[in-house]
Amino acid sequence: MTVPRLIYSRDRDRNRFADATDRELLRALKEDDELALDVLVERKTRSLVKTVHRILQDEEEARDVAQVAFLRVWENRQKYDPRWSPNTWIYRIATNLAIDRVRARKSREKKADPYRLHLTQVGNRRPERGLAALQQKEVQQIFHRLAADLTEKQRLAFLLREVEDLTSSEVAEILECSESTVRNHVFNARKQLQVKLREEYPEYAGVADRGDG
Repeated sequence: MTVPRLIYSRDRDRNRFADATDRELLRALKEDDELALDVLVERKTRSLVKTVHRILQDEEEARDVAQVAFLRVWENRQKYDPRWSPNTWIYRIATNLAIDRVRARKSREKKADPYRLHLTQVGNRRPERGLAALQQKEVQQIFHRLAADLTEKQRLAFLLREVEDLTSSEVAEILECSESTVRNHVFNARKQLQVKLREEYPEYAGVADRGDG
């Protein structure tokens, strides 16, 4: 009779957490409630993987980072301050992990044959492409290539503000800077991307200037 009671109790707790706010879940985490973490993982994984994927351009690696991010959330649960936005606190952990992955990747690439990398990049550029034939994956690859020269802060600010549509205040919390700094990062990132787009993909420059793509 004990096991059914435990199962019933767990299901009842899960139903209670299903209506809980993110702050309430994190408050339960601070009390070492693992079930609250389960609910948080179910609630946040999809959006977190999507955001990290835009940074890493690798879905499997993005899922790995998301899993590690939730592990860090659990490990640092006592450090969470209820005055912080739960969403931005979790995003900050995930984006910092993603930045570490990017830095490690760049370090490995520096050790690779530069001529082979150059030929691979050139081979991936196909001239005379029609806009209708441009697939979403190509758009992501183009952005990834154009954004290579942005600073990490510029790239993250642009992705979080313009692509993920977070507010400037949310992005400021994630990047731990002021809102004016976020706006400067986004402005400079957009300016550099437009310049590089005109240079490398002039056929799409007009579309980007109009805000259509």
